[in-house]
Amino acid sequence: MRTFFIAGNWKMHMGAEETEKFCRDLKTRGLNGMKVDMLLCPPFTSISAMVKVLAGTPVHIGAQNMHQEDKGAFTGEISALMLKEAGCSHVLIGHSERRQYFYETDAGVNTKTKKALEQGLTPVICIGETREEREQEITEEVVKKQLLGALE
Repeated sequence: MRTFFIAGNWKMHMGAEETEKFCRDLKTRGLNGMKVDMLLCPPFTSISAMVKVLAGTPVHIGAQNMHQEDKGAFTGEISALMLKEAGCSHVLIGHSERRQYFYETDAGVNTKTKKALEQGLTPVICIGETREEREQEITEEVVKKQLLGALE
């Protein structure tokens, strides 16, 4: 039987205190009987709270982004190694908002994907068209280009 994978990206919502409460509530609902693989991606500042509360559950914890370098003068960034040490097993790469607001490219997604794999994180590669691209009926071309670029 196929196992479904559900991922939730919290974007820039819920600090550590709210995260702890949410995760405690989630735990009381009986996570061990889940028939799906669940991934939660909180903001960086809430990762440690989530790891602490959900330890021993089948929930995977991921980050919303990562830098492609292991270390260096990259103010405000976080490396795959740091995420792994924090307890993450997955990382979102190439989210539409990262592409739109931070000008991430398919080549950059490819570099981050390789680094995530190198450091033992499972990359969750995000692909998708914009509203304008959908209206122009070029969704298939856009998605194919993004996917091939990420996996090149």
